[in-house]
Amino acid sequence: MNRRKMLQSTIAAALLGGSSAFPAASAATARSNRILKPRRLARGDTIGLVAPASSSLEDEDIRISLDLIRSLGFNVIQGAHLFDRQQYLAGADRARADDVNSMFADDDVDAIFCLRGGYGTPRILPYLDYDLIRNRPKILLGMSDITGILTAIHTKTGVVGFHGPNASGSFSDYSLGEFKKVLVQPTPTTLIGVAPPFEAGEGKVDSDNRLTYITGGIAKGRLIGGNLTLISVLMGTEFEPDFRDRIVFLEDVHEAPYRIDRMLTQLRLAGKLQQAAGIVFGKFTDSDTDGNTFSLEEVFRDRTADLGIPVVRGIMIGHVREQTVVPIGIEAELSGDEGTLRLLEPAVI
Repeated sequence: MNRRKMLQSTIAAALLGGSSAFPAASAATARSNRILKPRRLARGDTIGLVAPASSSLEDEDIRISLDLIRSLGFNVIQGAHLFDRQQYLAGADRARADDVNSMFADDDVDAIFCLRGGYGTPRILPYLDYDLIRNRPKILLGMSDITGILTAIHTKTGVVGFHGPNASGSFSDYSLGEFKKVLVQPTPTTLIGVAPPFEAGEGKVDSDNRLTYITGGIAKGRLIGGNLTLISVLMGTEFEPDFRDRIVFLEDVHEAPYRIDRMLTQLRLAGKLQQAAGIVFGKFTDSDTDGNTFSLEEVFRDRTADLGIPVVRGIMIGHVREQTVVPIGIEAELSGDEGTLRLLEPAVI
């Protein structure tokens, strides 16, 4: 057997689960259609803090995150590798995955919060124990690069994940309210992501949290999405999300319009956006619009307005201080006319 055929055989064996290179992923390769809700949070619960992507710059920043969790009325257990660092990663891939697996396995841990995003979650996806996670669903909260594990876990297991504040910064009053109404005191239907109150007056209008109505109508479906870059990265892998009849929510940061255009175009070429029931664009902050460029609004309209589904831009999802919590896998309703996103069921039990 020549080297090329040997390499092809090795890759094929790994993809079929015949290689021990990625044992955790091969344990649960089938997509899950069953939705598994974790238990709601209550004061006195124990939170496991992990860093599945990048780390904070200094140890004291991590200690601040531990104190933040305590300030919310929870106890906290830190991951064994929480203070590890390896260049732009929060330690070795297997170590970061082990911390996530250990938190799901630990009976003393009620929920799991992520330190921060950055980069690194796609690298640990083969090492997560999806069978363990399916059998022991818990709240996993984080955003940005954390989209990678939230999406992979939901795709593999059906466990509801939560795209919301990382533990690396204090909660605003708005974010704390959104956190509580989704994770602590849910109601049968819950309106999420409505802009915080603005004190209007003579000569004063809200220029930060406005909605852009791209396409009207009403859509119902389960929520899927998160950071656009991470959703794009997962395309073509066993971890990619199912867009069929879903309400897709997307956000990003530090991405120029042409790069957002590129990623949305990829999703169109793959036939994914055409499968969606509706699209919610959250906040696309710190986008570089210098030079010869389309505006973000032009990109969003050009890439989605012809799909014939409700599309809204500006709901409070993303890299902003006032952000909501979006539960992946929960049935929701999007109004393209009113610019609202409503959960149609509690996300926790």
